[in-house]
Amino acid sequence: GEDVAAVWQRIGAQPAVLEKRIGFELELSTLVVRSAAGAMAFYDCPRNTHEGGILRRSVVPSGLAGEDLARARDIAGRIAAALDYVGLLAVEMFYLGADAPGPERLMVNEIAPRVHNSGHWTIEGAETSQFENHLRAVLGLPLGSTAARGRSCMLNWIGRLPPSAAVLAQAGGHWHDYGKEARDGRKVGHATLRADDGAALAAALRETGAALGRE
Repeated sequence: GEDVAAVWQRIGAQPAVLEKRIGFELELSTLVVRSAAGAMAFYDCPRNTHEGGILRRSVVPSGLAGEDLARARDIAGRIAAALDYVGLLAVEMFYLGADAPGPERLMVNEIAPRVHNSGHWTIEGAETSQFENHLRAVLGLPLGSTAARGRSCMLNWIGRLPPSAAVLAQAGGHWHDYGKEARDGRKVGHATLRADDGAALAAALRETGAALGRE
């Protein structure tokens, strides 16, 4: 409380919102697609990693317990139904940790009424991508299967594109160039690595990281 006056002056006494700091273990996204008739389908929840407030990586599966994933789907589904939403809805949540009481382990922190960056892995990593299912829902067509095709990791390219060969050398490597001008903090593309099991995906990520000079 004693810091408020000093902080207020430091930001120039401009209107501001003070948010409570939340200690969380990880962030995940729940991707739900809902038809005009109210049918819903859910993708696997990706575990998200951010740097500087920008999504850098989404991994599927998230590794969370089944009961937590079921609750995440229930929360997202109830939001979609309450809004009578049609299309792909992304609900980002903080996972507060296994020590938190079950009903309090997940906290919604953002809702995106659209296809979402954390769902880009579905282009190669799911039977039907988030983009196709969004269109199916809006056009009144049956929803496609959201089943995952093995395991996936989506890597965001921020600022500039690295050499594509490091990704394309992998059997399950897929490259996406957005055709945007390089700029600090801008999402200019992404890559998705897909594999049949976790060990193969981890190996592909290590090899790609080594080729790019990154962890």
